[in-house]
Amino acid sequence: MATLQSKSAASHTSRWFLAMAAGFLLAGVAHGQTKNSCLECHSILTDNLGVTEEKFSQDIHAQKGLTCASCHGGDATSDDPEVAMGKKAGFKGKITRAQIPQLCGSCHSDPAVMRKYNPSLRTDQLSQYHTSIHGKRLATGDTKVAVCVDCHSVHDIRPPNDPRSTVYPLNVPATCSRCHSDAERMKAYKIPTNQFAEYKKSVHHQALTVRGDLSAPTCVTCHGNHGATPPGSSSVAAVCSTCHVFQAQLFDSSPHKSAFASAGLPGCVTCHSNHGIQHPTDAMIGTDDKSVCGQCHTEGDPGFVAANSIREHLAQLAAAIDRSDQILSKAERSGMEVSQARLDLVQTRDTLTKARVTIHSVNVARVQQDIQPGLVAADKNYEAGKDALKERNYRRYGLGLSLIAIALVITGLRMYLKQIESGQDSQTT
Repeated sequence: MATLQSKSAASHTSRWFLAMAAGFLLAGVAHGQTKNSCLECHSILTDNLGVTEEKFSQDIHAQKGLTCASCHGGDATSDDPEVAMGKKAGFKGKITRAQIPQLCGSCHSDPAVMRKYNPSLRTDQLSQYHTSIHGKRLATGDTKVAVCVDCHSVHDIRPPNDPRSTVYPLNVPATCSRCHSDAERMKAYKIPTNQFAEYKKSVHHQALTVRGDLSAPTCVTCHGNHGATPPGSSSVAAVCSTCHVFQAQLFDSSPHKSAFASAGLPGCVTCHSNHGIQHPTDAMIGTDDKSVCGQCHTEGDPGFVAANSIREHLAQLAAAIDRSDQILSKAERSGMEVSQARLDLVQTRDTLTKARVTIHSVNVARVQQDIQPGLVAADKNYEAGKDALKERNYRRYGLGLSLIAIALVITGLRMYLKQIESGQDSQTT
């Protein structure tokens, strides 16, 4: 009996300790979870006032430990509306569009604050915004222009390297188009609304979405992001040259530089367009219906002659490369070794690519200087293909003779064996 009582007491003591431990654990968890009365209410609201805990948890600010009160003020730990949204707690309530840049900048322009959260993040975004067309218009009282939340979202702001972010490279064009493709919104500014539609047909959009090249140009590459400024005709070439360096250098040394300037034409977009830039081809050069040169040059003028001459040189090298490629392919299908010639042909194609860049100099002699080594190399590649086919034919001829000789030997042996067998049969009879 005593033994049973002692076991019962021990069991009771164990359950008590387990209950106490569970209580301390739950208390610790409850203490670690900061109360947020803002989300408790706004998670059940709809439209612009609705913010769920799941949505806010995805926000970079929430992940860094900031709360609703960090932007809106107030005391999110209180259930009493008079306290939670009281003036003593610094409650700001609804933040107007005009106030948003300065509110965001109160942290993002403070190096001491940003050092605690992300030391690598730049702190000049607000000063850049003030120099932008958006910022300048906002300063005049135009609240329809883009502010921080229009591009970055509001309560679910994600870092730019997050594919779900509105400013992730793949998403930037669509983000900008939310305003710039809205005809009603752009009517007052007299801005075209076809930029995004044109961009989707461009070589830049293809590189971004098809090839997955996140460094391909988007809206902000050319127009800037926080310091968004529409480039004028005089600055377009400077914008393009940040990527297309060699083309810009050749253009600067070309007769087009001064001719375009005197005519008030922008350098690059005159031939290549702006938002709807197509993949450049040799067909753009020359004076036929598909070319861009014929838009300005007429038959007989120096530019007309130069355009046709450059087109002919490019076509000559392209044809030589195709001829070499065909004969090498034929040799490969025959089982011949032409790997070195194939490698040389790749380098010959590089020569053609270089010549296609050099056309921006509009200098026939300079283009021909690039074309000539390519023609020599292409002829060498073609001869390598011919030699490979000759070797193939020689081997086939030798193999044919060898097969004939083997067949004759086999035939002779069979005849000899038959003769021996007939001799043995005659001796037996």
